[in-house]
Amino acid sequence: MQQYLKIGTRESHLAIWQATLVKNLLKEHKIAAGLEFIKSEGDIDLQTPLYEMGVQGIFTKTLDTALVNKKIDIAVHSMKDVPTQLAFGIVQAAVLKRGSYKDILVKHEKPGVNIDELLASFTSHLTIATSSIRRKAQWLHRYPDHKIENLRGNVNTRLNKITESYWDGAIFAAAGLERICLRPKKSIELDWMLPAPSQGAIVVVCREEDEETKQKCALLNDEETATCTKIEKDFLRALLGGCSTPISALAEIEKDELFFRGNILSLDGRQKKEIEKILPVSMAANLGAEAAKELLENGGQEIANSIRNATK
Repeated sequence: MQQYLKIGTRESHLAIWQATLVKNLLKEHKIAAGLEFIKSEGDIDLQTPLYEMGVQGIFTKTLDTALVNKKIDIAVHSMKDVPTQLAFGIVQAAVLKRGSYKDILVKHEKPGVNIDELLASFTSHLTIATSSIRRKAQWLHRYPDHKIENLRGNVNTRLNKITESYWDGAIFAAAGLERICLRPKKSIELDWMLPAPSQGAIVVVCREEDEETKQKCALLNDEETATCTKIEKDFLRALLGGCSTPISALAEIEKDELFFRGNILSLDGRQKKEIEKILPVSMAANLGAEAAKELLENGGQEIANSIRNATK
C-alpha cells in the first residue's frame, strides 16, 4: 500500500501556498499527500521584533517537533527561515527551484510625495518598516538619516499596515508577494540590497531514518538551487551561524561558473565588509566557508565580534 505523506505547514497564506506546491509536485509523481496545519511561535507573537525573539528557527521549530514526533512526514519551509544547523534527526530532503531572491520596497502612496525622488536624493528623512535586522542594517548603511520601524505579521497583515501607518514604505521579499499574487505594481526592486542566504528558495525536510520519504522528495530537488543555497548557508554558518544577523549572501551559476557575493554589516549599518568570488562550479563546493574565512580575516571579524557582544 502506497504511503500517504502528511505535509506540515504553518497557517499563513504564503506557507499554505508553498506546502500546496509541494503537494502538487508530489502528485505529478503519483505520490499522494495532504496538508497538516500547525501554528508556530512566530505566528502567535506578532508584536516582538524577530531579532528580539531569538529568531533562529522561530518559524520552523514547531514543525520540527511535529516531524520528530511523527505527527507529520515532511515539513515545508522558506529556506531562509531554516537554521544553518537542522534539528537532530531531521534532514534536508529537497530544495525546489528558486524564485526571485530580491528584496522590494512597497511604497505608501501619499498625495504630493514622490518616494522615488526622495530615495534618489540620499538626503531625505523617510520612515521605512521591516522586521529583518539584515534589511535594517543594509538600509541604514545606504540611508543613514532614515528611521526604521518594526513590522510583524503575515504578508497580508504587513501590507495592510503600510496604508494604515505614517510609514513611507516597507521592505518585503519579492518571492513571497509574487507567489500569492500580492506584489503591488509600483513596488521598487532593491537591486543594491543583497538577500538573505537562500532567500527565494523552498526546502522540504523529513526524518533522517525515513528513507522512503527521502527518496520520494528527492524527485523534487533542483540541483542548481541546492548547490547555491548550500554555499550561501555555509557562508552564514561560518560567520555567525544565525539567521537573525545582518549577513547576506548570493550564489549564482552561469554556464560552468559560480558567482558569489557576500557581506556582513554592523547592527547600525555603519560598518560593512563584503566579498566577491568567481569559481568553476566543479571547484566551488567549499566556497561559502572559504569566503567567510577570508572576509573575517579582512575586517569582518571586528564586525562579527561587535554583533556577538551586542546580542549576549
